[in-house]
Amino acid sequence: MTDIFRCILLLERNAGNNCLDVFVACFESSGMKRDETRHNFGGPCEARRGVTFFEHRIALTQHYNNFVYCVYTPHHTCGLLVLGGQKITGSDVRDQNVLATQAIANIVKSSFGPSGLDKMMVDDIGDVTVTNDGATILSLLDVEHPAGKILVDLAQQQDKEVGDGTTSVVLIAAELLRRANELMKNRIHPTTIIVGYRIALREAVRYMNENISTKVEALGRDSLLSIAKTSMSSKIIGSDSDFFANMTVDAIQSVKTTNNKGEVKYPVKAVNLLKAHGKSALESVLIKGYALNCTVASQAMKTRIPDAKIACLDMNLQKERMKLGVQITVDDPQQLEKIREREAGIVLERVEMILKSGANVVLTTKGIDDLCLKLFVEKGAMAVRRCKKEDLRRIAKATGATLVSTLSDLNGDERFDASNLGHADEVTQDRISDDECIVIRGTKAHSSASVILRGSNDYQLDEAERSLHDALCAVKRTLESGRIVPGGGAVETALHIYLEEWATSVGSREQLAIGAFAQALLVVPKILATNAALDATDLVADLRSRHALSQRLSSDPTTAAHSHAPNGAAPGTSPQKPSSRGSVAGGAGGAGADEEARALAHKKNYRNYGLDLKRGRVGDSVKAGVLEPAMSKVKQLKSAVEACVAIMRIDTIIKLDPEQRGGEDDGHGH
Repeated sequence: MTDIFRCILLLERNAGNNCLDVFVACFESSGMKRDETRHNFGGPCEARRGVTFFEHRIALTQHYNNFVYCVYTPHHTCGLLVLGGQKITGSDVRDQNVLATQAIANIVKSSFGPSGLDKMMVDDIGDVTVTNDGATILSLLDVEHPAGKILVDLAQQQDKEVGDGTTSVVLIAAELLRRANELMKNRIHPTTIIVGYRIALREAVRYMNENISTKVEALGRDSLLSIAKTSMSSKIIGSDSDFFANMTVDAIQSVKTTNNKGEVKYPVKAVNLLKAHGKSALESVLIKGYALNCTVASQAMKTRIPDAKIACLDMNLQKERMKLGVQITVDDPQQLEKIREREAGIVLERVEMILKSGANVVLTTKGIDDLCLKLFVEKGAMAVRRCKKEDLRRIAKATGATLVSTLSDLNGDERFDASNLGHADEVTQDRISDDECIVIRGTKAHSSASVILRGSNDYQLDEAERSLHDALCAVKRTLESGRIVPGGGAVETALHIYLEEWATSVGSREQLAIGAFAQALLVVPKILATNAALDATDLVADLRSRHALSQRLSSDPTTAAHSHAPNGAAPGTSPQKPSSRGSVAGGAGGAGADEEARALAHKKNYRNYGLDLKRGRVGDSVKAGVLEPAMSKVKQLKSAVEACVAIMRIDTIIKLDPEQRGGEDDGHGH
């Protein structure tokens, strides 16, 4: 390795000379003959004879048997690596990251909004998924690029925390990154852009909470229905949104609970979604209770148990068998018969122990033997086998039961306490469509609800389930946060106008990043209009002009902005007059015309204006019922900025080559 570093030192000293000559001089000094040196390095280097060290750096990737293998790479993409691999730095890294994120955004772009189209995803074993849900599309993609994986994780996080807005957050993050890359090409440092984006995010959230969002109490149940309809508008059940919106609101309100801190919560997991083939989507039903896609274990059992005491088991109620590897030597055939009797007796004792505790409904994730079924029928109890473990967890929470996986206590004895039982008003087996299912009504600990979806095929049912889940999450977040904002691109346009004006009050280079942030937000109304086959340029220009006028009603926005200007703002600057760009007052410059325009903006409530894609024009989104939870918008902006910052901070990628296995494989990977 000493020869390598001596070689590098000579290259640095003789940077203007021919690379091959320097190599020859280097290795002659280490004792290697001139002809041998030229033989080893003449091949890779002769093709580049005359190329200087300033034009190309040399990556030394392997040192073996007194000579070095050389790889020529351009100086701006590769540095010195002693190990075999690739190092990419500078603008190339940023261009690659932007290209990867744009590719991800372009995949989901056409599925955005009420006029978005569906994607058909076929995996490696041929399973087909038809959806336009951003998180589902991205989760089914096999993304290799690290920056692309960040956007996929971003969509998953948005789906987990909010449930809706997964496509929007990916589009905004990709646009923020693209505009940041343009600023970096203009010699703006990434740290400056990051600070500017965070300042813009803080100001945007403040403005949204103070000027755009509205309390839910001011609009009542209609606002919840509008939230659900807006969430469903781009989905397969959008055409039947009136029916499903009422079902969604009723379902989420029926699972209202209060925790120990006194907070009101609406757990979406308490709403069980079941799918059944046949009939139309409009014949889906909402059941006040928890529905299980199972039937009783025996036809001789009762199908209705009032005042149910429910035992939830995660254990086998089948004949006990010897464990694998256990051997018993028996001399007397009668002893063998006693062993068999004892094997059957163990499980019967367990069943009797459970029934003696007062249980009249037994749900288990495993099987139940015919021997035990006879005992359940004689005692008048209901037994259900092969239930999903997730379903039993939810039932246990709703009824106050404990999911029991073994009857053994700490002393090794078997016992089953009555405190492990859950309680419900009744458990019945109902026929729904062509199938029968178990319905648990009147759960004591927490309320629950179930929706049974109907549809023609699996693809439609799966997409309807995803759509209803998104709508449930949107209504839940609205009820818990208590604030809503207009949809249709109204929030993004209002924030764009405000931040564009407010950026002029920042007297430092962060102003450019804030302006880029404001421009990036317009990607939402632009794509909404484009997907609806409308002229995005005209509609977005009209939308900007109305929001610009509405924000100048009360006072000059830059006057108020100075009170919120960050430390970088120029001190002592006088309030700037707003430009007349985008004013709907036309060319009239008189005070009377300006006053008329203000009165019109106030009367028509321009601050709530968004895109009305059905009519192909702009309109009041609140009156049209296009509403979204304020929390969803705030989370979108925060998550998009954090993902963008995480990718922007990357300036070098070092990727090691995979290890080459030598010799023949013996079939065992050795």
